[in-house]
Amino acid sequence: MSDERIEVQRTIPADPAAIFTLLCDPQGHVAIDSSGMLMDATGEPVTKIGDSFVVHMDREALNDYPLGKYDVTVTIETFEPDREIAWTILGQIKPQLGHVYGYRLEPADGGTLVTSYYDWSNIDPTWREAGIFPVISEGALRATLGILARTVS
Repeated sequence: MSDERIEVQRTIPADPAAIFTLLCDPQGHVAIDSSGMLMDATGEPVTKIGDSFVVHMDREALNDYPLGKYDVTVTIETFEPDREIAWTILGQIKPQLGHVYGYRLEPADGGTLVTSYYDWSNIDPTWREAGIFPVISEGALRATLGILARTVS
């Protein structure tokens, strides 16, 4: 980990394919979100780099910035079936933030070792200077892994 990236891990008692299928589904993102910001999603499951879907957000769950309800577009940047998926988020604000969320999956005794990561090392300088990162905490990433374990088990 660095001061511009958070990674957390958990072994989940499910095979990589089951976890990956959930992570490709827009509704799967809503189902496992621990932040409370993801309200709903629109779109089809992703199948390749460049695919996207819309997530309907409510920032009031974090109570940090008065953005209320808004939509973002999740665009897939890494897609390795049953191994890794990562995406960036395109929203209404300019310049775009440039942060990346993702999951790496590795077969392990008792299931799959899941690494959840959040990387803001390539954010636009405007947002670096604003000092708003990380938006999501290590604890929130860990909690999402707990919800993921409960959802796929």
